[in-house]
Amino acid sequence: MGRLRSVNPGDTERRPWIVGVSGASGTPYAAAVLRALLAAGQSVDLVVSRASRLTLLDETGISFRDAHWQEDLRQWLARGADGKPDTFDVPPEALADVRYWAAGDLAAGPSSGSYASRGMLIVPASTACVAGVALGLSKDLLQRSASVTLKEGRRLVVCVRETPLNGQTLKHLVSLDEAGAIVLPASPAFYAGATHIQDLVDFVAGRVLDAADVPHSLYRRWKGELGGASSAG
Repeated sequence: MGRLRSVNPGDTERRPWIVGVSGASGTPYAAAVLRALLAAGQSVDLVVSRASRLTLLDETGISFRDAHWQEDLRQWLARGADGKPDTFDVPPEALADVRYWAAGDLAAGPSSGSYASRGMLIVPASTACVAGVALGLSKDLLQRSASVTLKEGRRLVVCVRETPLNGQTLKHLVSLDEAGAIVLPASPAFYAGATHIQDLVDFVAGRVLDAADVPHSLYRRWKGELGGASSAG
């Protein structure tokens, strides 16, 4: 007869947040979310779509390469939203609990519901990505991981970055909402007293983390006091 396998208190299973980066403009949003997740001590599984590599190259000048992903990710995360390199300190050990999966690897861990994860954050989400997830196309690992996240009842945050939105995309976003996803447009607010482009980026990233229940200090929260933004700092 088989024996029950006991689980010791110290035998905790790694449960990462899957972060998917699609081809929409807004790679600084993804960088801010990734930095904050790592600062909060969260494990991360990263999926970078093929289209997003072109956007990343255009917006930052960084070529994201499978064989050198750690080096390229460090360079990306160190860059500020204004494009200045080495704005943030990202030592090699900061990426110790980041696992990278190629977008074409449909046999990767996140492609299966039995792969443990906390949920998935798509930052930014293009309209093509939104459509693929809403329709269950699973044409790459990013879309497949999102479909798995929904079917397993885990948290899926879709940070859509597009304007204007046509009727078909709006229908896809409604479908995602009905399926249990959190639709979170990349819409910066100004009540937090933004004085720099990074502040606007961090506000959106902070709202993504709020939706995931991950603690952070990326923006000044509203406290019900008018004029707080003008008096801050």
